[in-house]
Amino acid sequence: MTLHRITQSLAAAATTLALAGCGGGSDVLGNPATISNPEAVGGQYLSFAYFQKCINPVFLAQLPVQIGGSTSTNTCAGSGCHDTRAGTGGALRVFPAAQPLDLSDPANTPAVVRASDMYKNFYSAQAAVVIGSTAQSRLLSKPLLRGVLHGGGLIFLSEDDPNARLIKYWIGRPAPLGQDELSTANYSMFTPPDPRTGTCNTQ
Repeated sequence: MTLHRITQSLAAAATTLALAGCGGGSDVLGNPATISNPEAVGGQYLSFAYFQKCINPVFLAQLPVQIGGSTSTNTCAGSGCHDTRAGTGGALRVFPAAQPLDLSDPANTPAVVRASDMYKNFYSAQAAVVIGSTAQSRLLSKPLLRGVLHGGGLIFLSEDDPNARLIKYWIGRPAPLGQDELSTANYSMFTPPDPRTGTCNTQ
């Protein structure tokens, strides 16, 4: 065997080992057999109960839209906006027909809630939020046209808009440390503190 062939063989073997070391296993050009997506640990969560009762309805409401000096009405969940199937409005996606879940029903376990369309709306909305910081959260800054473009135009004239106040309150009141998005510790966001009968607090 020539020196050139020995060098080629060693290079091929090194490449195979390097790919295997990156998780390729025996099928170095394929995907790993199992991909794990572990739940995040630590940090804080926003309230799912408050979202489904107080925030999701904002996405469905007919709201005034100001673009280029003219005013019309539309919903955030509209087909030209954030509808999950036909929307063109970026990362925020909404299932317009998502149904609220009765969180007091034992059948609605955390697994059931997290598999629901309402939870998908919650998850998508939370992705547009910096938890605890309304100033950095696009879910609020975009409809206010506050330092960021929004193809849907100006929706809220100010943070005093009733719907903006709901979003601001939700972002600014994460669950206590150690509690998740489904914790009853979040029920203090309602008066009385019950998501079934309480009204949505905004301060």
